[in-house]
Amino acid sequence: MPTASNDGVSLYYETAGDGDVVAFVPEAGLGGWSWGWQHAALAGPYEVLVTDLRGTGRSDTPPGPYDLEMLAADLEAVLADHRTRTAHVVGAGLGGAVALSAARISNRVETLTLFGTGARAEAFDLEPLFAPPDDPDALYRSLETAFSADFRERQPDVLEGIVDWRVDGDATRDGWESQIAALENFDATDWGYEVTQPTLVCHGTADDLVSAASGRELADALPRGEFEPLEAGHLCFVEQSRVVNDRLIGWLEAHTVTG
Repeated sequence: MPTASNDGVSLYYETAGDGDVVAFVPEAGLGGWSWGWQHAALAGPYEVLVTDLRGTGRSDTPPGPYDLEMLAADLEAVLADHRTRTAHVVGAGLGGAVALSAARISNRVETLTLFGTGARAEAFDLEPLFAPPDDPDALYRSLETAFSADFRERQPDVLEGIVDWRVDGDATRDGWESQIAALENFDATDWGYEVTQPTLVCHGTADDLVSAASGRELADALPRGEFEPLEAGHLCFVEQSRVVNDRLIGWLEAHTVTG
């Protein structure tokens, strides 16, 4: 699988499908597995690109702390390596903040779709989501913070599968802490007016890690922001994958330049 390089840091990514590029940026600590539900739905009509943040999975883990400009430059390096002129960028949590930062510095970002992303650093409480990738029991317990109680009761097999993927693909504590540091001074209400790309902000109404109110505040801070609540927890794009995939495909179709 291909890797890009940014100042000597190797950045893993993979692609599938054909068409306009949709690039996915994961939540802090989570590997590319987290976009598997969207990958399956979009690869075909679109070319799906999924990357591991520095500090996660098959990307390098250089000493931290990292900052948003660095992580956005990593995304730029991946898109450039893949010779992507423009991409629809989809991010979750920290990945959403990275996507927003990339939209400020890069002319490669055509649209944004953000999940579980707040407007300010203080809106993020991601510590409960972390667990050591070599501790399956802790990984399972941490999912209580990522999904609604209803989903956990109905889909225990899905949670067990996610634990297996997290063992193989999530960040260690050092990588996770380096990533989380990038949110320290994040405040999109200060500069959101600079992000002029169409932006869909989706947020779980039962999100215990980033409040839905802050997601709505983020949408309001963006000139072309739209807010969409979903009956789900933090990883709403997994929990409500069918609804999300239909909405995402419709959003992309409406904002894809043809001809």
